[in-house]
Amino acid sequence: MDSAEILVLQASYTNPVHAEAIGIVLNHYAEDPMGGGHPIAPELLQRLPEELARRPHAFSVLAFVGGEPAGLVNCFEGFSTFACKPLVNVHDVAVVGKFRGQGLSQKMLQKVEEIARQRGCCKITLEVLEGNAVAQGSYRKFGFAPGMFNPDHGRMLFWIKALQA
Repeated sequence: MDSAEILVLQASYTNPVHAEAIGIVLNHYAEDPMGGGHPIAPELLQRLPEELARRPHAFSVLAFVGGEPAGLVNCFEGFSTFACKPLVNVHDVAVVGKFRGQGLSQKMLQKVEEIARQRGCCKITLEVLEGNAVAQGSYRKFGFAPGMFNPDHGRMLFWIKALQA
């Protein structure tokens, strides 16, 4: 696999190859214990590229190895009130198991950074599970660090409140 060509690009949500790749890699991530351990319903995966396309501040980066979907980063532009500039929040980072160890996350994050810089963003944010040491290592290698304003007040925490339909 090491000699296979690696292609990293910004996805086009209307490109059927890209749309299918987003579904394949995202579902692989969802089935992994670090993604929750449960598959995503096929009808949701099929609808996802169209829903992402409706959001002008969404973008995705895909990695292909030898033409096969291998990695995905889904991002959403937000806004930093303190900097009065846009930011990019990385929502999903996924690399298909058999393609791990080839530096795909670093290559995809580099593409995310390029896009963020083109958009005039002041920073890139992401969340990572406490128990996901591999992902944390990858993010540290890329230059991420736990969010903090002042060490006296500790690190930022990511909290959620689920809204049931």
